[in-house]
Amino acid sequence: MLASSMTDVIVIGGGVIGASVAYHLARRGLRTTLVEKGDMASGSSGACDGLVLLQSKRPGVHLRLAMASRDLFDRLTEELPVLIEYRRGGGMVVIETEEEFRAMERYAQEQRETGLEVDLLDIEAARRIEPALSESLVGAAYSSLDGQVNPIALTHAFTLGAGALGARIRTHTEVTGICRERGRVTGVETDQGRFSAGVVVNAAGVYAPRVGEMVGITIPIRPRRGQLLVTGATKPMITGCFISARYIAAKHNPQLALGKGEGIAIEQTESGNLLLGSTREFVGFDLRTTVEGLRGIARRTMAVLPGLSALNVIRSFAGLRPYTPDGLPILGPIEGLDGFIMAAGHEGDGIALSPITGKLIAQYIVEGRTEISLDPFRLERFQGSLDPALGEN
Repeated sequence: MLASSMTDVIVIGGGVIGASVAYHLARRGLRTTLVEKGDMASGSSGACDGLVLLQSKRPGVHLRLAMASRDLFDRLTEELPVLIEYRRGGGMVVIETEEEFRAMERYAQEQRETGLEVDLLDIEAARRIEPALSESLVGAAYSSLDGQVNPIALTHAFTLGAGALGARIRTHTEVTGICRERGRVTGVETDQGRFSAGVVVNAAGVYAPRVGEMVGITIPIRPRRGQLLVTGATKPMITGCFISARYIAAKHNPQLALGKGEGIAIEQTESGNLLLGSTREFVGFDLRTTVEGLRGIARRTMAVLPGLSALNVIRSFAGLRPYTPDGLPILGPIEGLDGFIMAAGHEGDGIALSPITGKLIAQYIVEGRTEISLDPFRLERFQGSLDPALGEN
């Protein structure tokens, strides 16, 4: 918690999470500096889809966090200085086998118990909403609350909004060390000089562990590559966005997806292009696409939307998702190191959870409390994460 005379915060990371944190801090009147080693949205936030999905979140605290975040998007559409292309067109979890249908019955019921409006549909009912779906599917879970946004536009909107409120945005500025005195942070060292502050927020995504090493903390985040295809623009083919039941399996329990292939995610942008994804691969920081991965995406998505076979693919790309072992982000303070705050590890949920993450981190820094408890998201849930010998530099 900041004392009244300590109003400076440094946010490390220029992706959607760091930009949201900076924006929400600036809204609370704090003098904020965001440092990014490249350009804004030059990492994961510029190489992903824009799904704002609730159905992909585990029932319980994960889903409640996502529902609170989704509620902020309508406000942000009016509040941010540029368009973010947010649409609440609904979303479907497409189901390809009877076994998946039975599993989704339980999953959807647990989500309803958490408070999500979701219906389980047979394929005839699903195709009345989305006629382009394949007749060979078994059915789909549907929620009208799912939506999508332009992730790059959202990141830049947060950045511009923060700047308009007085935040300093320092791109091409790489953090090389964290300054500490008597068990608390006092600022950061960068290749552009030192920045002093009483609070440092680690929002560095897949690079958050490297920042953690600067203060002797082990952060269990690993890069997980996701490859995507982009088609040429076409007339509206779908009204909402799709993921598959296999996507949920691959996301939350990779063992469930073994032997059945990875899941899919499909959305159509405002410009008419379709984004098709995605792989989930542990290959370090390798950002290359592969023929095998892209062919798999094309095959799996055409099985859901046969009309894709008539479209041309115009590009492909890959991004790195900050994966954690339990699928939840790492949020909040670190025991034994005052002023060091975590906001990383969202994997594929960074876009959807960015509004609530920024709001909660700013709320904690200003008030020392949050409207949604950060306890389930603390780093300390991973036993043995902290190095007991926290030195000073």
